[in-house]
Amino acid sequence: MSITNRRNFVIGLATASAAASSTVNAQIPNPASSSFNLPIAPIGNIASQQNYWNAVRNLYSISSQHINLENGYWGIMAEPVRMDYVAKTEMVNRENSIYARTQFGRDAESARAQLAQAVGSETSEIALTRGATEALQLLIAGYNKLKAGDTVIYSDLDYDSMQYGMKWLADRRGVNVVKFNIPEPATRSNVLAAYQQILNEHPKAALLLLTHVSHRTGLVMPVPEIASMAKSRGVAVILDAAHSWGQIDFKVSELGVDFVGFNLHKWIGAPLGLGFMYISKSKLTEIDRAMGDEDYPATDIRSRVHTGTVNFASILTLPTALKLHNEIGAKAKELRVKHLRNYWVSRTREFKGLEILTPDEPGMYAGITSFRMAGKGTAEENNALVAELRDKYGIFSVRRAGLAKGQCIRISPAIYTTESELDRLINALRNITSKS
Repeated sequence: MSITNRRNFVIGLATASAAASSTVNAQIPNPASSSFNLPIAPIGNIASQQNYWNAVRNLYSISSQHINLENGYWGIMAEPVRMDYVAKTEMVNRENSIYARTQFGRDAESARAQLAQAVGSETSEIALTRGATEALQLLIAGYNKLKAGDTVIYSDLDYDSMQYGMKWLADRRGVNVVKFNIPEPATRSNVLAAYQQILNEHPKAALLLLTHVSHRTGLVMPVPEIASMAKSRGVAVILDAAHSWGQIDFKVSELGVDFVGFNLHKWIGAPLGLGFMYISKSKLTEIDRAMGDEDYPATDIRSRVHTGTVNFASILTLPTALKLHNEIGAKAKELRVKHLRNYWVSRTREFKGLEILTPDEPGMYAGITSFRMAGKGTAEENNALVAELRDKYGIFSVRRAGLAKGQCIRISPAIYTTESELDRLINALRNITSKS
């Protein structure tokens, strides 16, 4: 079937109360039949239109063993994507080096161009990687503007592997490494104030690691404002967007950041082991070639990644994953996961002893939100709660560590999660808190 743009609708988001579901007024300029047998997207409050999201859910093969509210690890492929991946795997296995050496390069470049269009960049500004971790480690290690005595900064909410990379710079670049804590409870104003303070305290700061959506709590950082703040002081920003693109609707050019690492196997639903690196074309020379790569010229961003033999089939399947992402609509996906998040948070926030760690302030949350039982921030206490939710209530979640004020439980619904599944979580938390 031909690719359709029928879901590239113009969406207006009405201002809503912090705990309420957002409303979207959708205009569909050129409705057409769906490539994935989806109904026409409804006009009105698309986030809670059950018939539409049931049709989306039907695209997925979902385990019935537990209610999976740990979709932040990675996103399962929709069945059309999975079947395409299987077909591409079989083709690559059958054709082997004949295909790899004669056709794959052109097909991979086509996938790369489609990805660039979707994220709002030039093709020359992105390079495929095996995930955001690989992309970000290469950006951190390859940033060549640091000199001995400079300061590099990261926060407690940044991803562990990226923290390792920033600390590694002390030995490799002779820099001073500074870690600070994001305020809890977080607000837009106190987060901005925290970044302002840490930058003021370290006038020799040269590099800042920033996370768009925290994997620990789901907190959404006001990236353009922080990036502008840093750049005004001559501080470069490397952005971890592993959890944001596909969960939030944005184009990379809107972020004001020159170096970004993305995942494609989380909220885009591409096969596992796929991500990409973004370097704005004006800043390419500030990132070294990966281990002196000579497969591509120094003027090509692909020289900043040297993975070796890749999973050909995963790259070949990317266009199908992007096609589904575009057809459902980035804004519709954002509104859906926010609606699901607000559904359970609004019904549990006042439970005694339950601390919701992600604010209801517009712009500061997406789909992921974490909670902690008051006074219970150890690994043992949170592991016990994960086990209770799993074994007693059939809900799968995950413990997250690394927060200054203690560990927590992360809840990550997917676009195919239902309100009735979240009712199970609400009832479980009601029972658990009533005993405390």
